[in-house]
Amino acid sequence: MPGMPERQQLAGFTPPGPVDAAPDVERPRRPRRRARRIVLVTLLVVALLGAGGVGAAAFYLRSVEKDIERVDAFAEVPRENRPPVVAGDAMNIMILGSDSRDPDGTAGSRTDTIILAHLPKDRKSAQLVSIPRDTWVRVPRSKDGQGGRDAKINAAYAWGGIPLMVQTVEEFTQVRVDHVAVVDFAGFTEIIDALGGVDITAEKTFTSIHPPFRTFRQGTQTMDGETALDYARQRKQFPDGDFARIRHQQQVIKAILDKAASGGILTSPGRLNDFVKATSAAVSVDREMSLVDMATDLRGLRGRNLVFFTSPTRGTGRMGSESVVFADTARAKTFYDAVRRDAVPEILDAARK
Repeated sequence: MPGMPERQQLAGFTPPGPVDAAPDVERPRRPRRRARRIVLVTLLVVALLGAGGVGAAAFYLRSVEKDIERVDAFAEVPRENRPPVVAGDAMNIMILGSDSRDPDGTAGSRTDTIILAHLPKDRKSAQLVSIPRDTWVRVPRSKDGQGGRDAKINAAYAWGGIPLMVQTVEEFTQVRVDHVAVVDFAGFTEIIDALGGVDITAEKTFTSIHPPFRTFRQGTQTMDGETALDYARQRKQFPDGDFARIRHQQQVIKAILDKAASGGILTSPGRLNDFVKATSAAVSVDREMSLVDMATDLRGLRGRNLVFFTSPTRGTGRMGSESVVFADTARAKTFYDAVRRDAVPEILDAARK
């Protein structure tokens, strides 16, 4: 919001943070935490450090890239139904997130967080668009015949894994997804502790609904991993409910990136190794994503150039017995058209309306 400090701007944003089953498995499996390797957080940290840091880290990234667990994100996505490639050399990454240790987590394999990250052609900024998990959309039919009807957008993951999630997001936004990543937000606890904590600005004073029932004071405070994760889970104390949870997740993501960028993590091999180990359980990516190429691409990106948005909505309501979020189709069309054309000023303008 104009005229407000950067941290307060972030607190005011409203949002939300991908694994596919192996080819011979129809349903998505619960991620194997110890099998995961670095990825999204690490590559963004590398990018934040600039050309010198990237050069120093390239060899290290190549040495671990062969161990990254890959997912078949696009194998079952019909090519003829996909949107055209984004304008120029821009890139879109779909980030799916869940919180495997959330005390309020529901059973099943639905994803709690859906973010479409747009990287413009010049790679000088990034726009991260949160799509509320309860957004009411048409879910295409999966390979085994599930879907093919209107539902909450996160049902696509339960019905058809990452490929159906890609199809659903592409059909809803008409924006082509170039890469996918899956994040377990519970793993952020170790990541944050490896960084020595992060600074978070709470928009009001409130008490957690989960033991040990922490009280979060209005204003900026340094949080360790458990405290920050607890903060990111809170929603019932806020009138906008799940939108508040999404907003809190966005704050934690940005705080991690800001702290990693300012902490000189790549200047110390020991610290980098600790950080990589801490993130290894949290993230995995599609088969085509290259850490080295991505880090080189994003070497000029800084935390202050990351902007979070929420997909345009008309608010909440009910469809039968379900509480859902209704998309503002007119505004969404304008917004995602700007994303598709890599028109960054129009993206920012559309998001403000």
